[in-house]
Amino acid sequence: MAEVIIVADAKAAGALVADEIVGLIRHDPDVVLGLATGSTPVPVYEALPERLRGVDVSRVRGFALDEYVGIDPAHPESYRNVIRREVIEPLGLDPERIHVPNGAISTIEHAGEDYERAIAAAGGVELQILGIGTDGHIGFNEPGSSFASSTRVKTLTAQTRQDNARFFDSIDQVPMHCITQGLGTILRARHLVLLAFGEGKAEAVAGAVEGPVTASLPGSAIQLHPRVSVVVDEAAASRLQHADYYRYTYDNKPAWQGL
Repeated sequence: MAEVIIVADAKAAGALVADEIVGLIRHDPDVVLGLATGSTPVPVYEALPERLRGVDVSRVRGFALDEYVGIDPAHPESYRNVIRREVIEPLGLDPERIHVPNGAISTIEHAGEDYERAIAAAGGVELQILGIGTDGHIGFNEPGSSFASSTRVKTLTAQTRQDNARFFDSIDQVPMHCITQGLGTILRARHLVLLAFGEGKAEAVAGAVEGPVTASLPGSAIQLHPRVSVVVDEAAASRLQHADYYRYTYDNKPAWQGL
């Protein structure tokens, strides 16, 4: 069972996860982080700069979950640009050590295999940050994705394009395809940290944590992983049947266990 941590709000979640990441960097300056984009992980990224003062981050490595296919890398909503703007520059990371899947059309046929090799060469991801879509997707692994899937091109659902339209001038500008780490790739990370906030994510969170393991809800793949932390606010936790138990176990958790 995943560890479910229910906090007051997104800011509290960001502080909790940021503390864990800082501890990892202090312990291993070469740590490999899995980086999510979108609005969900922003509280984590906002909490990190102050906590990283005086910490050497020059050797930290990172791999983003996904990228749009065919988007201009200079586009403000390309995930390459988002990672630069929200993670690399505020945290002072070395941009040469932070990787994003290559969504260029000219190399897309082997871009997934290239990314898998790069992750393996780095020794794998230590901590993978995840959000979850309203339809239960993680990364851009839409419903129906194989639990054994590796980094590959996927067609975005109408729901995901609608959800992401807020970052563009119109839904027509949201790309139809993406390249994303597969569920199998994500499950190879040593620690998964899934964040979710708001009532709109409550059904997906409940399905991922307490529902059946099914490709119809890709987020349920986290139940197959030996170390998962699900950090949610009260609204996102509102449909969890065992919320009281999760609160009890977290309140009585040994301090040495960390996140």
